[in-house]
Amino acid sequence: MPYFIEEGKLSRERVIKLVHKAAECALEKICPNPKKVLLLPPDITRAHSGAGWITEEFYKIFSKIADVHLIPTLGQHVPHTPEQNRWMFGSVPEEKIHVHDWRDSSEPIGTISADFVKEVSEGKADWEIPISLNKMLLEEKWDIIINVGHIVPHEVLGFANHNKNYFIGLGGKSTICASHMMAACCGIENNLGKLITPLRACYNKAEEKFLGDLPDMYFQVVMAYDDNGKLGHTGVYVGDDLETYLAGARASREQNITIVPPLKKVVAIMQGDEFYSTWVANKAVYRTRMAMADGGELLIIAPGLKRFGEQDDVDKLIRAYGYSGTEKVMKLWKTEPILQDLTHGTAHLIHGSSEGRFKITYAPGHLGKEEVESINFGYADIDEMLERYNPEKMKNGFNTMPDGEEVYFISTPSAGLWSVAEKVND
Repeated sequence: MPYFIEEGKLSRERVIKLVHKAAECALEKICPNPKKVLLLPPDITRAHSGAGWITEEFYKIFSKIADVHLIPTLGQHVPHTPEQNRWMFGSVPEEKIHVHDWRDSSEPIGTISADFVKEVSEGKADWEIPISLNKMLLEEKWDIIINVGHIVPHEVLGFANHNKNYFIGLGGKSTICASHMMAACCGIENNLGKLITPLRACYNKAEEKFLGDLPDMYFQVVMAYDDNGKLGHTGVYVGDDLETYLAGARASREQNITIVPPLKKVVAIMQGDEFYSTWVANKAVYRTRMAMADGGELLIIAPGLKRFGEQDDVDKLIRAYGYSGTEKVMKLWKTEPILQDLTHGTAHLIHGSSEGRFKITYAPGHLGKEEVESINFGYADIDEMLERYNPEKMKNGFNTMPDGEEVYFISTPSAGLWSVAEKVND
C-alpha cells in the first residue's frame, strides 16, 4: 500500500509540506536514524515538474541529520554542468551531486531471461535483458534512498518514473541498449499511455528480484494544465510499492492524455534550457504522433537544439542513418555492427520516425538546414517561426493565424500525450 496519496490542485507550498511528510514517513518506516541518504531525481529534461526544488527540499531536511548525496538519473544523457545543477537543485552543494556514467560506473547484478522477455512481448523480442546498475547505488551503505520523479506518458515504459529511475536512469550500457530495443520492437504506439508495458513488466520483475532489500521509497508527482493553460501539480504519490506507481499512472492517464481529432498542423515548443538534442527534443514527436493526421506537419521549435545524439557516438549514428523508419532500420540492424552495438540508438531511430505518415519539421537554435535535412527532418528558420508562432501569444490548443491557417499549439509536449480516440491504449 502507498504511504500516502494527495490529489487535487496543489500549490508549491503544499507540495513542500508533502515533502516534509514524506521525509517523516522515511524516518518512521525505513530508518529512524540515518547516517547516509541518497536522493535520485530525474535529469534536467524533467525540470518543469519541480523535481529540482523537491529534491532540494529533501536535501535540506536530511542534511541536518545525515550525509546526503544526489545522483541525477541521467541514463545515457549528457551530464549536467555545475550551472545546470545550480539552476535545477538550488542550494545543494556541487560536491554532493554525482554523475552517472552509463558506460563505466555500473556493475552487473543479474538478468531477465530471454524466455520471460519473449513471453511478455508476445514473441516480438527474444533476448535476455542484462541488469547492470550504478556502482555507487549498489556499493555504498545507504540508510534511506528516495526516488523523486514525474509520472507522465512515456514512449518506452508507458509512463515515466518509478523503477525507470533505476533501470534506465542508473542503468549500464547493456541494460539500456537491450531495454530500448525491446521497447522499439513492441511498437512505440503500443507503449504510450499503457500502465504496464512489456518492458515495465521486465523492470517490475527485476526490482522484485534484485532490489528488494534496498531501503528505498518513491515520491512521485502528476501534473496537468488548469483552465488558464498553466501547468501545475495535481497529485503526489508516496510509497515503496508498485501500487504507488499505478495510482499515479492511472491519474496521469486521465489527466495527461488529450483526445483530439486528427491534426493537420501542430506547433510544439521544446524549451531551450532543457532540450539540447533531438534525442530528447523528439519527445515532441513521441507525444503527438498518435494525433497527427496522415500528410500533416509537426513543427518543433527548439531554441536550444545544437546536436542530435546525447553522446558523440550516438550523434554520429543519427547523422549516418537518420530517422528512416522501422522497416529500413530493422534491416540495417541485422548487418551494421554499430547498430548492433548501440541498440538504444537504433531504437531511437525507429521512435523518432513518422514512418512517412506525416512531416516532421525542426526550427533549431543552433543547427543548419543541411544538417537537419540530412537526418530526414524538414528545416525552418527559428526566427521566422518564433515571429509567426510567438509562444507568448499562442494558446494551448487550436489557434487561427491572421492569414487563416489553423494550427494546434502545445507549449510543453513532454508533459502529456495527444491522440485520436481510437489509438489510446486501454
